[in-house]
Amino acid sequence: MKQKSYTMTERSALILEGGGMRGVFTCGVLDNLMDRGIRFPYTVGVSAGACNGLSYMSGQRGRAKYSNIDLLNKYHYIGLKYLLTKRNIMDFDLLFHEFPERIIPYDYPAYANRMERYEMVTTSCLTGEARYYDEKHDPKRIIDIVKASSSLPFVCPIAYVDGEPMLDGGIADSIPLERAHKLGYDNNVVVLTRNKGYRKPQKPTFIPPLFYSHYPALREAIRRRNELYNRQIAMVEQLEAEGRLTVLRPEKPVAVDRMERDVNKLTALYDEGYQVAASLEFN
Repeated sequence: MKQKSYTMTERSALILEGGGMRGVFTCGVLDNLMDRGIRFPYTVGVSAGACNGLSYMSGQRGRAKYSNIDLLNKYHYIGLKYLLTKRNIMDFDLLFHEFPERIIPYDYPAYANRMERYEMVTTSCLTGEARYYDEKHDPKRIIDIVKASSSLPFVCPIAYVDGEPMLDGGIADSIPLERAHKLGYDNNVVVLTRNKGYRKPQKPTFIPPLFYSHYPALREAIRRRNELYNRQIAMVEQLEAEGRLTVLRPEKPVAVDRMERDVNKLTALYDEGYQVAASLEFN
């Protein structure tokens, strides 16, 4: 694995893509960073990246891996049975209430006391645009935001933040590099969950007429999601080639599906994330 070098500055940011269960790659990256005591002035996470980033921000090393692999193996919280019984492909009651409150408690005080800034991305159903939240002190609102960021279109119900209907942040901003630039962070590390060269299909996403009929801006954002994602990936690859961006990504095509339940595949991808991050030398 090729060694990379990176110099941390006050304008450094860590950007975490989503990708459902492919986010175990990010879990491996973040555990390696925590093992080395590496903190970024600003971190932004989308969807699964937002979930895993919360454990990074609270300094709970191994928590995200335990949630995504060990507890999946124990509770089987992904599946069509939840879609039929709860209108959700995942058991959100377990994920966003039982887990952080009882099974693997989230350290809210540690997160609140962090000096570094952390944002989570959602998509507004009203405007089809990204929303960026940096809540640290209200546990209920933190959960509302991360739940909204992770609410996939079509297979998860609409979530609400401050009364506004929201869905997955990846609809409007899968890789919030431009957000980091807007805030003044231009020395960035992007964690992707797909191998280099990956692109989504060029054709617009088909949206059945019954879905989101009251939210035309959201429908348009979903329709154009592939185009936006591919444009963002092209920008990432260009900046990387110019030496203006550091990218951590799987080195081979990912065998893990967005809703993957194979623990062996998930563990292998986590291990790859850990090793890829270990190859990044911090100056």
